[in-house]
Amino acid sequence: MLKLIPLILSAAAALTACAVSPTGRQQFIFMTDDQMSQLGLQAFDNLKREKPVSNNAKFQQISQCVAQALTAQTGGRWEVVVFDDATPNAFALPGNKIGVHTGMLQIIDNQDQLAAVVGHEIGHVIARHSNERASQEVAVNQGLALIQAVSAPQSALGQTAVGLLGLGAQYGVLMPYSRLHESEADIIGVDLMAKAGFDPKQSIALWQKMSQLSQGQQPVEFLSTHPSNSTRIGQLEAHMPTALQYYQQAQSLGRQPGCTQ
Repeated sequence: MLKLIPLILSAAAALTACAVSPTGRQQFIFMTDDQMSQLGLQAFDNLKREKPVSNNAKFQQISQCVAQALTAQTGGRWEVVVFDDATPNAFALPGNKIGVHTGMLQIIDNQDQLAAVVGHEIGHVIARHSNERASQEVAVNQGLALIQAVSAPQSALGQTAVGLLGLGAQYGVLMPYSRLHESEADIIGVDLMAKAGFDPKQSIALWQKMSQLSQGQQPVEFLSTHPSNSTRIGQLEAHMPTALQYYQQAQSLGRQPGCTQ
């Protein structure tokens, strides 16, 4: 059986080479979307048991409003939970789950900046970045046993599989996305927020604000796994003409979310 694994993985690589991200990048996708959704649901349920949920009505309102406007462009039903956590963070998981920290809601200036954060995180899910990471791990390190672990998420190997989801914050063994994934999620996210009627220019303002918060201090947790630097801002600025076209189209269609705290 062990001799067959390299052959199986090689065949899987050939079959999945045609997988393409929303930006046109070729991907190695080995895990099924159902498997990744199962991992996402398990991770989100664990978080809801371990972390307090905020009862701040204003925070709930703006988070739900922004998420609904964004996910209206992606389709599907998404669960949104505001966690009572002072760290400025947010994340999205396979299985259509979105988490927002109260710390993030306390530093944003407007709905558009929150849309930039949540749109970026949804971008990871749309681009199947968690699946890509898990698939790479399957091919390189864990072999086919990791796929079997999906059916037993509470096992040691199952917990490793959950860790491959790449949440915005590093919970336990969860690992950050790569810089390539971050750049791709930036582009997907800014287009998504623009199509939903949010001002895409606020994405740049948001990343500048996050960078300023970390200057001279311990890096903001969100930036520890989502590097915000001149390269990221430069990429957004270069893409802004396209995003502004989407924004103008959204405005002409009457898409004005009107989310307030």
